[in-house]
Amino acid sequence: MTRQDTRKGILLMVATCAVFAVQDGLSRHLAGAYSVWLVVMIRYWFFAAFVILLSQRRAGGLRAAARTRHPWLQAARGLLLALEICVMVTGFVLLGLVESHAVFAAYPLLVAALSGPVLGERVGWRRWTAIAIGFAGVLVILRPGLGVFAPAALVPLAAAFLFALYGLLTRYVARNDPPETSFFWTGTVGAAAMTAVGIWFWEPMTAPDWALMAALCVTGALGHYLLIRAYDVAEASAVQPFAYLQLVFAAAIGITAFGETADPPVIAGSAIVVAAGLFTLWRARLRRQGG
Repeated sequence: MTRQDTRKGILLMVATCAVFAVQDGLSRHLAGAYSVWLVVMIRYWFFAAFVILLSQRRAGGLRAAARTRHPWLQAARGLLLALEICVMVTGFVLLGLVESHAVFAAYPLLVAALSGPVLGERVGWRRWTAIAIGFAGVLVILRPGLGVFAPAALVPLAAAFLFALYGLLTRYVARNDPPETSFFWTGTVGAAAMTAVGIWFWEPMTAPDWALMAALCVTGALGHYLLIRAYDVAEASAVQPFAYLQLVFAAAIGITAFGETADPPVIAGSAIVVAAGLFTLWRARLRRQGG
């Protein structure tokens, strides 16, 4: 398919961010009442079923979807994402949505910083400067040495690091494997890993929370579907900057639904991180265009 409908792609990305923000709010609530491992495990069961259903409908079915030239790297991707989700949901419980997403917004900067050693890409001085400025923004959010730093603030930073590694491995396997294959391995490996751990934390859930759990599963599948559609109708470089809107949507849910606050340092630091991230995305786009 020719990727020309940029406006539609942007709208789909905005919708994706809104749906994922709702998913984060549901995760925050459920993980506050039950084990993170349990919540993520059930979420992955639905995700794996969704992935398998999509794979069956494509040419070649499950056999074609599972065929890969990088089985170990694909498995590592699946494990990294499952772990990242568990770490990030833990951050929601410890810090809330606002601060967690403010710190997590640094992940594109980590991708840029690690793209050299992991993928062998060249990172110029402009992007290194943006990376340094972005991490200065993270320090503004964390405020170390000012008596307000909480070690828990490192949890979403760890999640950002894991997600950056996941993204870099995804780019590496994409050199030989189609997106459908990576998507299949992400869902199935993650579900298997989370079941092996999460089943030991099983506990009864109330009927209302089962309803919220069902909503969590649906928003997860819907968010991934919208994301796939966004990248299907528009160039990734055109829609990726709008992924930062998840920070805005998640913060709005945190403030309205959970009574969180956005302190001035968090707002200022987030603005610095997002601006630096947008600059690195712009420079990466220029490099792909030969600029």
